[in-house]
Amino acid sequence: MIKYPNGKKYSGTELREPSVPSSVDYSNRGMDFEEAIDASNQYYLEHNIAAIHKKPTPIQIVKVDYPQRSAAVIKEAYYKSASTTDYNGVFRGKYIDFEAKETKQVSFPLQNLHDHQVDHMRQVVHHKGISFILIHYARYDEIYLLFAEDLFFFWDRMKNGGRKSITRNEIAEKAQTIKLGFLPRIDYISIIQSKFLDDRR
Repeated sequence: MIKYPNGKKYSGTELREPSVPSSVDYSNRGMDFEEAIDASNQYYLEHNIAAIHKKPTPIQIVKVDYPQRSAAVIKEAYYKSASTTDYNGVFRGKYIDFEAKETKQVSFPLQNLHDHQVDHMRQVVHHKGISFILIHYARYDEIYLLFAEDLFFFWDRMKNGGRKSITRNEIAEKAQTIKLGFLPRIDYISIIQSKFLDDRR
């Protein structure tokens, strides 16, 4: 069991277990969503395009069982601090900060995000950084990039009593579609360059 510093129990969404191969094969390459993002980031790094890394999740382990000499099982741990977003780094002088989410539902549930994550994204945007979420619709095998400024509209709508999800049509209208490629697999940098850099010269 994992708990936050305030004693709140881990709900199953804040900290990921080691990835398990997904039923989505990403064009027979056997790669799940997070692995595809990591591979894309590695490509960007190796080709001197951008330096984007997955943030480590700081936890304090308090109980470990050793069922075998060569194995250790974490039984209880606490978050040292609430996590913000999954990835951050820099691209052509711009700070990049984003969250990656996957859903099997028709609409994207906003409960997949947390207040402190959205607050963090607002701070990034306020300080002229670039923030967004990558969404994988597993049911349709579609990948979208939704910039934080558009996410805030849906988040504030929910907070004011509106829908608790973003419909697939709304995502298609507001977000940028990312076609799965080979190198890189999920090319989100080209979208950022087009929107934030090419248009601002």
